[in-house]
Amino acid sequence: VEYATSDTFRNARRVVGPSALESHDFTARVHLTDLPRGQRVFYRVSFQDLSDIRQFSEPVAGQLGTAPAPRARDVSLVFSADTVGQGWGLDPAFGGMLTYASMLGTEPDLFINLGDAIYADAPVQAEVRLDDGRVWKNLTAEAKSKVAETLAEYRGNYRYNLQDAHMRRFNAAVPQLTVWDDHEVRDNWYFERRLEDDKRFAVKSVALLAARARQACFEYTPMPFDAVDPERLYRSVRYGPLEVFLLDHRSYRGANSTNRQTTPGDPSALMGAAQVAWLKRALVASTATWKVMASS
Repeated sequence: VEYATSDTFRNARRVVGPSALESHDFTARVHLTDLPRGQRVFYRVSFQDLSDIRQFSEPVAGQLGTAPAPRARDVSLVFSADTVGQGWGLDPAFGGMLTYASMLGTEPDLFINLGDAIYADAPVQAEVRLDDGRVWKNLTAEAKSKVAETLAEYRGNYRYNLQDAHMRRFNAAVPQLTVWDDHEVRDNWYFERRLEDDKRFAVKSVALLAARARQACFEYTPMPFDAVDPERLYRSVRYGPLEVFLLDHRSYRGANSTNRQTTPGDPSALMGAAQVAWLKRALVASTATWKVMASS
């Protein structure tokens, strides 16, 4: 990764990232920790061929705006969720995922993705007939032909979405904060659930499905790793005058029920005791003018 505060890349800095191997589906992440505050940063990414280290890929360029000082200026954000849901995939004849083009057109400082970044439980059919008689013709892929159960299938769901040019342009230009919701695993999932009543799934343990889905989520979204709890997704991020509290409403919840509990406890849990305690502490300690709750 090379980066600079000018698109001429004069005085660019260079960081060598980790090897992108099969164990992480050829994905890699690089942490840039010394970026200047409130600046437009231009970057380009290339890969080195480890079988012939003299060979490099063509670079792919992008840019991002770093967080300004707390009271330097106003900031703008956009938020969305639910990508390629309910069996609606990519049909180039309809222009692709135009919402990403619309969001990019507002030139936001920040994007908050509220989850359902994939629909692992919603296969994509080749054709869907619309009410007006037209036919929506989805791009198809092996990973989207059935519900996701294997790690390869969860990864394939993320790769399917990245075929969209609007999404790729948006990702290359707008910093984003992400959480997950249910469809990254299975609609309305909780850890103890089993899928004995869903014949689409050969794997019946939601705990196993969620573990595979979580790994793919970390590989394909800019989620930071917590050194103490490497599976933790909830966190807060300060950006200028606002602080974003990104909550995980899936990993710690109790079993789905009629929700008529009269006292708090495991059956009524939504975020888990540790996350609730963290949120209370973080809100009390926050000095941000605006507290943004990113809740799926």
